Amino acid sequence: MDRNILLYIDPGTGSMLFAILIGVIGTLNYVLKNWIVKLRFTLSSGKKVETNTDKIPFVIFTDDRRYWNIFDPICREFDRRGVDVVYMTASPDDPALENPYEHIKGEFIGKNNKAFARMNFLNAGIVLSTTPGLDVYQWKRSKDVQYYVHIPHMANDITSYRMFGLDYYDAIMLSGEYQVQQIRDLEKIRDLSAKDVVKVGIPYMDEMAKRLKAAPAAETGGQRTVLLAPSWGKSSIFQKYGGRILEVLLQTDYHIIVRPHPQSFTSEKEMIEKLMQDYPASDQLEWNRDNDNFEVLRRTDILISDFSGIIFEFAFIYDKPVIYADTEFDKGPYDAWWLDTPFWTFTALPRIGQKLTKDNLDSLKEMIDECIEEAKYAEGREETSEEAWEHKGEGAKRAVDFLLQKYEELTQEEKGA
Repeated sequence: MDRNILLYIDPGTGSMLFAILIGVIGTLNYVLKNWIVKLRFTLSSGKKVETNTDKIPFVIFTDDRRYWNIFDPICREFDRRGVDVVYMTASPDDPALENPYEHIKGEFIGKNNKAFARMNFLNAGIVLSTTPGLDVYQWKRSKDVQYYVHIPHMANDITSYRMFGLDYYDAIMLSGEYQVQQIRDLEKIRDLSAKDVVKVGIPYMDEMAKRLKAAPAAETGGQRTVLLAPSWGKSSIFQKYGGRILEVLLQTDYHIIVRPHPQSFTSEKEMIEKLMQDYPASDQLEWNRDNDNFEVLRRTDILISDFSGIIFEFAFIYDKPVIYADTEFDKGPYDAWWLDTPFWTFTALPRIGQKLTKDNLDSLKEMIDECIEEAKYAEGREETSEEAWEHKGEGAKRAVDFLLQKYEELTQEEKGA
C-alpha cells in the first residue's frame, strides 16, 4: 500500500485530533498555572499576589488580511482615545502590521492552526473578531479570556454564517433590529444563554461613505459599466450559470468587470482558471482582484451578484441598482436553516433590483437598462438601508464605547471576586 495513503488524515479527523491536542495542552497549562500560583502564595507567606499581570486588555483577531477594512475605523477610534490594542493576524502581509496608529500594535501570530493555537491560550480581557466558529472547530475559547465579541463583515443576515458560527461569543455587534431578532430566535431554539447584543451600526461602511463623498466623480467615458461579483460555493452564480452569463454580458457592448469572491481562487480554483482562460481580459472585459473594492464599485453603474454582502454595500453606499441571481440558495449549511422566518436578504432584494433566472438571462441587457432608469428601485434602496444600517456615521464610536464600558465592568467584577 502507498505509504502516503497510510499517512493521510482527512480534514475532519485532523480537526478533531487538533482539538484533542489543544484540550490536553490546555489542561496541563491550567494545572501548571494553579501550581505556580499556590507556590507563589506559599513563598509570599500567605499574602495575596497579583496573578494576571500579563493580561492584554484589548485584542483584535483576524484570520485574513482582507478584514483590515472592517477594523481600521475601530482601531483609529481606539488610537484617538489613547487606548492600547494588540491586533493579532494570521496573515503575514496584513496591512495592520504596518498600521499608522501609535496605540495599535500589529502582530503576526502564524498561519492556520498555529494562529488558532496561539489564540487558544491567549490571556486577554476582551477579544474582538469577525471570525466565526469560536469553540466549534480549531479556535477554542481560552480560559484566560474574559469576553469575546463578534462584529460581522457584511451588511446582511446574521444567520448567513455556517451553523453554530456565533453561538459561543459573549456579544455581537449588529446594525439592524432584524439581526437582533435572528440572534434571539437562535438562542431560544438552541437553549443558549442570551448574549449581549448591541446595535452599533457598520463602521467600515461609514468609512466607505465618507470616502465616496470626498472622492471626485468617476470617469467612465460615457459607457455603462457592469460589475459581476459572484459569491462562492454551490449556490453561487458561476456554479449555476457558468460561462453563459459572461457570453450574454459581452453581447451588451457594455464594459464588463468580473470580480470573483476571494475564496473562489482557493476553493474553486480550477473553475475560475478555466473561466479566465475561456473569457480572457480585453478592452471590454476585465478581471478584478483588488483588495480594496472602492474604486471598482465607484466606477460601476450596476452590480450583478447572488447572495454576496457586496450587494448591500453597493446599494446603500453608492446608491446604485443591482441584479441578483436566482441561485436556489441552500440554507442547509447555515444558521438560517433553523429559523422559520424569511431570510431578510431575500425580502430586501426585490426592493432594490431585479431577479436574474435562466429564463430571462437572454434579456439581461433590457434588465440592466430598466434597473438603472426605474425610480422604484431607488426608493427600495432607501427603505432597506434604514432597516439594515442603523446609526449611520457612528459605528466606530459606538463600537469603542461599548468595548470600553464592558472592559470597565469586567475589571470591577474581577476586583470584587
